[in-house]
Amino acid sequence: MDALLYWVGMAAVAVSALTGVLDSGRKQMDLIGALLVGIATALGGGTIRDLLLDRNVFWVVDQTYLIAALGTGLVTFFIARALPLPPRLFLIPDAIGLALFTIVGTQVSLQWHAPWLVASLMGVITGIVGGVLRDILCNDVPLVFLKGELYATAAWVGALAMIGLQEVGVSSVLASWLAMAIVLVLRLLAMRYHITLPAFGQQRSI
Repeated sequence: MDALLYWVGMAAVAVSALTGVLDSGRKQMDLIGALLVGIATALGGGTIRDLLLDRNVFWVVDQTYLIAALGTGLVTFFIARALPLPPRLFLIPDAIGLALFTIVGTQVSLQWHAPWLVASLMGVITGIVGGVLRDILCNDVPLVFLKGELYATAAWVGALAMIGLQEVGVSSVLASWLAMAIVLVLRLLAMRYHITLPAFGQQRSI
């Protein structure tokens, strides 16, 4: 399980760094600005999780995560400058990063002996905070707060599903893969079919 968490976490960092750099391209940021946005997107959620759990911050303990974020950011920056890309292309890797980080955050919290409800919310925090930082640094209202499709809700459903599957005897590895699929499919379906939750007055993203 530890090996799975490590490599899924590394993939989540890389994908999230990519989304941050792609989104910074809309603001015509220079290399340093784009890298800072990419790093904040990749490492922000896990950092807040570790601080709340009173753990050593993951990328400080293992700088490979930081190197992965920097490397992915650099490659993405130069590719995005050379090729015309759709402005909202980052939404697809963002959905992938949401799924990966949600499950990593939940599993890490469970291993840290957090109660199940706390662990599920830590999974959501790990999944969405990087995107919140990305949007703030790009001078946008965070995607999770805007009128739109399911985002944090998809992450929470996946985190709770994983915990529930493990409680009924499904192995942690299989439960993690199934829960990642749930988050990703929910997010993609919400984007495709504009699925939202009920809201007071005007619809808002939850």
